[in-house]
Amino acid sequence: MPTARPKPGGGPGRRPSGEPAARETQAVSTAEGPRQSTGRGGARPGTPPGRPPPEPAAGAAAGDRCLGARQAATAMALSGVRVLELAGLAPAPLCGMILADFGARVVRVDRHPYSAITSDRQGRGKRSLALNLKRPPGAAALRRLCCAADVLIEPFRHGVMEKLGLGPDVLLRDNPRLIYARLTGFGQTGKYAKSAGHDINYLALSGVLSKMGRKDENPYAPLNLLADFAGGGVMCALGIVIALYERTKSGKGQIIDASMAEGVAYLSSFLWKSQNLGMWDRPRGENVLDSGAPYYETYKTSDGKFMAVGAIEPQFYETLLKGLGLDSDELPSQLSYSDWPKMKKKFASVFAQKTQAEWCSIFDGTDACVTPVLSFDDVASHQHNKQRSSFIKNDEEEISPRPAPLLSRTPAVPSLKRDPFIGEHTEEILLEYGFTKEEIAKLYSDKVIEINKPKANL
Repeated sequence: MPTARPKPGGGPGRRPSGEPAARETQAVSTAEGPRQSTGRGGARPGTPPGRPPPEPAAGAAAGDRCLGARQAATAMALSGVRVLELAGLAPAPLCGMILADFGARVVRVDRHPYSAITSDRQGRGKRSLALNLKRPPGAAALRRLCCAADVLIEPFRHGVMEKLGLGPDVLLRDNPRLIYARLTGFGQTGKYAKSAGHDINYLALSGVLSKMGRKDENPYAPLNLLADFAGGGVMCALGIVIALYERTKSGKGQIIDASMAEGVAYLSSFLWKSQNLGMWDRPRGENVLDSGAPYYETYKTSDGKFMAVGAIEPQFYETLLKGLGLDSDELPSQLSYSDWPKMKKKFASVFAQKTQAEWCSIFDGTDACVTPVLSFDDVASHQHNKQRSSFIKNDEEEISPRPAPLLSRTPAVPSLKRDPFIGEHTEEILLEYGFTKEEIAKLYSDKVIEINKPKANL
């Protein structure tokens, strides 16, 4: 017998019952007067209605200009897009946060039962629904939610969703407009499709890891930024936006197979396309951009800090030498590979004679391509970052980067509220998506969902 389709919470492509036509807005006091900041579900316990959230970390007035928030109630680019993000590790949460930052209504579907502490540290702007997908009623509830969603972000290993009866063939039959984004390390097909892995494994398989590392040292991974976040979370978000745009023409959703290994390989296209330029002819760690050149390197200052040098072009290199107090006529040619090790030592000895602040006073305002290596403690207070309000502070005084890029008419207005607790918005989300109070009570009594409303601060 054919499987009966679940009751849509408003039907495919329609707003769930109870969902507001536009997001609520909350007045935020600024140096330029009141503006409108997009409100998110789940106000902080004990926060009176209308209370302004904290100001940005630095440069509030400039930040308001940059964010374009002087225009009250400006709609963000992804306003009205409904996203279900199945809780996972780092890449998928970043993908969901990017969409939320630019206006999408993102529901993080957390596992139930769950640990007391969520692994998601990128929950900005999201709401949380705690749901046990391993129970048939839980899987049926998600299927019903997907009938009224635009996007599903799925980060599980190959075949997990199919075992739950929630594969793309099922969900796209229910809702042909659904964008089903599958974010995995190795993709949905191929020898490693079912294998476990982490950023370093995906980076290795992409070929990129072989290019990273200093001379005579093993290849090294630059944290877990490239494959997990750039090749994974960001590329998946790009795929989702592309699919949403295509849907405006076809009216149809589609499946996104986002492989972190392929994503970071695509990210490295310049390395592949520049093979015949002579930039990578030498062994790892001996080329211009991989720590081989003395003019593309970091150097320690007298106070134990560092300066970054990227003076590749001849005119920038001359400016670098001038700032260091060196005469180019008395030095080897910039491109004399055999002299690079000696020049590195020369540069290092000069940089070690002054503090980072002293070098900044010398190089700021020049085209030497020399900048300070800022720590997380210092970055938000740097003058350039303050002028652009590049970092924001939430209502728990946590500093994080402002969403990028900056759009002129429909900029991101990130939530300044704390990240959601697991299950904090379960009831309100289910109501919005067309579930009755009786259905919600049944799911709760059967331990299929968890409702975790925080207690108000008195």
